[in-house]
Amino acid sequence: MDRREKLVALIKQPRIVVVPGAYDALTARLVERAGFEAVFATGAGIANTYLGLGDVGLLTLDELLRAVTPMCEVTRIPLIVDADTGFGGYLNVQRTVGELERVGVAAITLEDQMFPKRCGHFPGKRVATVGEMVGRLSAALDARKDPRFLIIARTDSRASEGLEVAIERMHRYFEVGADIGFVEAPHTLEEVRTVATSFRGKPLLINLVEGGKTPLFSAAELEQMGYKFMLCANTVLRAAIKGVREALGALKQDGSQARVQNMICTWEERQSIVESDRLMNLESHYDELAVQKDVKQ
Repeated sequence: MDRREKLVALIKQPRIVVVPGAYDALTARLVERAGFEAVFATGAGIANTYLGLGDVGLLTLDELLRAVTPMCEVTRIPLIVDADTGFGGYLNVQRTVGELERVGVAAITLEDQMFPKRCGHFPGKRVATVGEMVGRLSAALDARKDPRFLIIARTDSRASEGLEVAIERMHRYFEVGADIGFVEAPHTLEEVRTVATSFRGKPLLINLVEGGKTPLFSAAELEQMGYKFMLCANTVLRAAIKGVREALGALKQDGSQARVQNMICTWEERQSIVESDRLMNLESHYDELAVQKDVKQ
């Protein structure tokens, strides 16, 4: 079963799927090794780490592809990619779909913000018209070659137009053919429940951002409400930031690595994660073939 088939199968199962975010191939591999069934390539996380800047629409499609392609190469679980607003007009949306489908991505999120977009939990977001978003979704759906490549429609309209309008928009997006719905940043428990009850029988994704607009819930609570995917987009990134800062602080304060030893993985763990032995054994194998070839000559 390939990664797209796996994602389709996960939707059909009754239980919820917890999807951590990753920002590079190493963190994507760690997500898979931790036992999660899917991973999310976070646009905010890639912008933060690749550019060192905030999630305000600066990341380009080429930069996203440079991050996402190795994620696909080193994992086998479904990779869901944050495609922002599609990186331009309708034809740009189609190119985005084509490029991400080609490298092995299982699904993308496509949102109804106006460019330049912002993080879904930032203030000052501007949303496109319903018609423009319908055009984006139609372009994306027409561009995909594999029907198992899923399109997740995201609306950010809760912030500027209210929850009722956001729900109305999502109904339109499902009518166009979106595979999964994503109402970003509901503010309260009641709003989270209202979204779920408004789309019974439709697969829904919810994004839980620590310190963001949406209260935090357990997977069991969200499953009971009816959600299919619990996205934890930046948990891994923020854990990494804290860990790096603490290690650097200890190194700076002590002028020694003694205290840092308790903050880092072992040498063996690191080499195991990045498959150093396999790679060196493979190189040795080809060295031996080359020697045999020279001897025969």
